[in-house]
Amino acid sequence: MLRVENIDVFYGDLQILWDVSFEVNEGEIVALVGSNGSGKSTTLKTISGLLSPANGSILFQDQRLHMIPANKIIEHGVAHVPEGRRLFPEMTVRENLIMGSLTPKAKAKRNETMEWVFGLFPRLREREKQMAGTLSGGEQQMVAVGRGLMALPKLIMFDEPSLGLAPILVADIFRIIKRINKEGVTVFVTEQNTKQSLEISDRGYVLENGRVVLSGTGQELLDNEHVKQAYLGI
Repeated sequence: MLRVENIDVFYGDLQILWDVSFEVNEGEIVALVGSNGSGKSTTLKTISGLLSPANGSILFQDQRLHMIPANKIIEHGVAHVPEGRRLFPEMTVRENLIMGSLTPKAKAKRNETMEWVFGLFPRLREREKQMAGTLSGGEQQMVAVGRGLMALPKLIMFDEPSLGLAPILVADIFRIIKRINKEGVTVFVTEQNTKQSLEISDRGYVLENGRVVLSGTGQELLDNEHVKQAYLGI
């Protein structure tokens, strides 16, 4: 479904990603794990068209995403839930969700999709008229995920979805990610929370200093000695 091939990415003169390659197959949950500053967010921004690779290619269902403007990528079925939520704080929960459904296909099914989102996050139905900026961190993350789903993506990408959340909410977010996948959406997630992200993933990749250094099934990476020592504290 998604194939990233040998991409190099720069911020100005500073190279962040070196020859990065990986793939996400339809129906999978795939995790990209690594420490802060390893290049995970840069990877998602490049897939989303916010950054352009200097070399390499990004293919999504045979479409060359790296040749498509960022504002058009959502129309091809790729949604990005950014790190830090990036909500519209002075808009209501409902208004924020609506902002995720602006393509013709998503707009046509807006009410139906919103009911699905409220089913995943009953708290949001209770808060739908509340300003997003007044919500708790966990509730804001629910809105960010819901807004991504409102676009009816084939692939949804999560950037550090557990960042800044209490442990009990982290567990809830990972359960929701797994449920979203079971309901037919392919998932690509970047995380510092290596253990929980690999536990729910079919496959994973380890990114260190802008390079993919390991890959395997989620369980294979959890059992890997380097991953245990570097990321799990074992």
